[in-house]
Amino acid sequence: MPPSKTKPPRIAVLADSDTRWKWGALTADRIAPGPSMEAATREDAQVRPALSGFLLRGRATPTARQLQEVGVRADSLREVTAVEFLRAMAEEEYDVVVVALVGGGVQAMLHGLKRVWEGREKRPVVVTGYVGVVYEKLADGLLLRHGADLVLANSRQDAERFRAVYEGVGADSSSVTEVALPFLGGAPYAGEHDPYTVVFAAQPSVPDSRKDRTYLLERLVRHARLHPEREVLLKLRSKPGEHTTHIEELPYQKLAQRLELPSNFRLVYGNMGEVLDRTDLLVTISSTAALESLHRRVPTVVLTDLGVREVLGNHHFVGSGCLASWDQLDAGHRPSPDEEWVARQGVAADGSYATAFDAARERIAKLLALPGGLPPLTPYYTPATAPGYLPGILARHHLGPDGSPLPGAPAADKDPGPVRQIVRRAARGAYRHGVQRVAPVIRRMGEL
Repeated sequence: MPPSKTKPPRIAVLADSDTRWKWGALTADRIAPGPSMEAATREDAQVRPALSGFLLRGRATPTARQLQEVGVRADSLREVTAVEFLRAMAEEEYDVVVVALVGGGVQAMLHGLKRVWEGREKRPVVVTGYVGVVYEKLADGLLLRHGADLVLANSRQDAERFRAVYEGVGADSSSVTEVALPFLGGAPYAGEHDPYTVVFAAQPSVPDSRKDRTYLLERLVRHARLHPEREVLLKLRSKPGEHTTHIEELPYQKLAQRLELPSNFRLVYGNMGEVLDRTDLLVTISSTAALESLHRRVPTVVLTDLGVREVLGNHHFVGSGCLASWDQLDAGHRPSPDEEWVARQGVAADGSYATAFDAARERIAKLLALPGGLPPLTPYYTPATAPGYLPGILARHHLGPDGSPLPGAPAADKDPGPVRQIVRRAARGAYRHGVQRVAPVIRRMGEL
């Protein structure tokens, strides 16, 4: 049955990194069956959804500090394996399940959920999507997400591209639902601060070479020296040793230790929205922070110093009016975004953000109200359509071709005992150390 007006909808969110947890939890709040965001400000609005968070165990499982920085509340939050999550979905009742994982993880969960819900009269609505700009692996990522009841597109442009891919392979495209990025918000830019503040939004893996990252850092420091009246901030995603959605092999913090930094230059952490509250110029290579900044009409620059290239992701901003170089910024250039481009990116700087999630909310309510419940999940990939691809994806999450746990899968039949928990924590720590410390050294030695 659909959630009542007095009983809050129950939503589960499965995420595998700090960024995807932020996207998943905020999306859950935006799409919960009930009034629109605009109506939710009224005193008679429906109570907030009951949110259960599940963090998929892996290299990017967020730390307590990262979760605190994201600032999203949950009624419960636990770390799980894929099999543990599926067991929880078999035993617990939810209205909506948001799967905020990389594409292969989404596909594995779709098959696993299909199996655990077999024979159930009612099942939750399954929702998935993307954290931000989709600039690579479009077909691969989309087909791995096919089978969810809603595949969220963060903009009109993405919705059109998503439907074209599904229709092009003969797959049902009705799941594609246009929304916006769920973490947009904050007060619109009201004019220059004192001091004028320039913020460079760093990314963990773009660019990925020491040479390019050192170049960007040196140009940022040079800008601070050229403009001593300005405050120049390097906004960092994580501290050394922490993981994000992407691996950061060369943290800017370590590169900065080798430089003599001017007094008006600082490294900062924290919530991006709070940093934007004091920003007069946001500079990045291709971070989603650019879209947050454009939403608030903060002057925004996407750098061209390293070229406009697909590997950097800044090709997505062609036509935006935001492309510029450090030389131009040093000379005082202020960008002027193209309004038509901005409107197609889900940025909703025109005030339409309050209703951006209405279509998704209405679709979920209709699905929950279907007589007899929802039909079984039907992913595009099956053992028949992708016999050389799908089994490997499922096996990485300890699932067989039918979505059932493989023999020996972690916690397939019982909760781990104290000894297993200790061994698991030690193994996870060793794995993370190997990924971030040992592997990069080996790769660099191979380049000598």
